[in-house]
Amino acid sequence: MSASPTSAVDPTRPTRQPADALHWTAFAVIAIVTIAADQVTKKIARDSFTPNDPFEVLPFFHFTNTWNTGIAFGQFRDSQVIVIVLSIIAIVWMLLYFARAGGRSPLLPVAIGLLAGGAASNLFDRLTQGHVTDFLEISRFPVFNLADVGITVGVILLLITLLSSERQRA
Repeated sequence: MSASPTSAVDPTRPTRQPADALHWTAFAVIAIVTIAADQVTKKIARDSFTPNDPFEVLPFFHFTNTWNTGIAFGQFRDSQVIVIVLSIIAIVWMLLYFARAGGRSPLLPVAIGLLAGGAASNLFDRLTQGHVTDFLEISRFPVFNLADVGITVGVILLLITLLSSERQRA
């Protein structure tokens, strides 16, 4: 007896694995820790370092209190409305994606938690201060903050998760 076409599983179509309570808890904890760590370190940088006056930690690493009105690598500089709208859209998309697929991998709560926490923390700065405080400077690299680290690591983990799920389907 063969299976009917409507009951067959299409291996090329991703299955929905919604996030359950444990996934949401992990996501929330990671997002909150990311926001808290970022906000605390930005406050320390604002209170401890004169703006645009680098403090050398190592020859290639400085603490440099700067204000960033753009996003990564200075894009959309002085376009706060655009950046705020894009940030809100990105956070809403992350929440919707996580609700729909958060159970697909144990890395997804970590990846989306880091991404959403970093985006939310930088969005909070834009809304309350009109800019983001960046303070970590590595030679030949734009100044950044812990939210940016969370976003970058989150993107890497999300790519690893998506690529590994593609390999498993193939």
